[in-house]
Amino acid sequence: MSPSFEFEDNSVEKAVAKACEELNIPKKDLKHDVISYGSTGIFGLVGTKKARIRVTIAEPAQEPETDSHSTAPDAIPLTEQIVEEPVTMPAADVGDLEAHPEADDPKTVGREALQRIIDFITTDATISIVERPDRILFNVSGGNAAMLIGRRGQTLEAIQYLVEKIINKRRGKRVRIQVDVEGYAQNRQTGLQKLAGRLAEKVKGTGKPATIGQMNAHDRRIVHLALKDNNAVRTQSIGEGYIRKLVIFPKKNFSRKQKPNR
Repeated sequence: MSPSFEFEDNSVEKAVAKACEELNIPKKDLKHDVISYGSTGIFGLVGTKKARIRVTIAEPAQEPETDSHSTAPDAIPLTEQIVEEPVTMPAADVGDLEAHPEADDPKTVGREALQRIIDFITTDATISIVERPDRILFNVSGGNAAMLIGRRGQTLEAIQYLVEKIINKRRGKRVRIQVDVEGYAQNRQTGLQKLAGRLAEKVKGTGKPATIGQMNAHDRRIVHLALKDNNAVRTQSIGEGYIRKLVIFPKKNFSRKQKPNR
């Protein structure tokens, strides 16, 4: 059996070059099969796979035995000609999402991207999808929910950001999504809406502002929307950066301050 060797690199071309250098074989004479074309993964950061090839070294042809009594001249061995057969790349070996016929479906792209991300964090997590008029909801159940959610939901928010970017990378019209783990996002939204209502009543009764500290953009938006139609108060984010405070002001005091001095 002819010996074979495997080489891998960031691309098939680089793997072939490596094989030629290590085996001291010209590229035109290198006989190889592509095991994997590799994958760039998610943004080239998560799930990357290297290309891998298998090189088969042809054994030297044995010289035919000759009759010692024969007067015929020594046979001249024929030069073996190595022909590289074109390798057809099966769709299943391609890691890029563009290889899939469902690549234009945001639910398919989102599910695949999300599954690949959570598989790097935990195991035995499954995804269900609910399509709503304003967004697509990806519900994650099973696995280590605490690791997927993170402190104050920061890991979950980062996962949602990545999945939404992947879905909308090549789309003209933006698709809004939400990723939830074991109902955490929904429960937090309900809790923030109730908190906003209680503080709004307090501000209305005392006439003094109330502050909610250390809130990310997603949580601040929930409070803003919860009090958007409240005629007694207004909301405003205070500070710089991604994490800010949110202040609930009484509208009466705000209106009085806005009146011009006469």
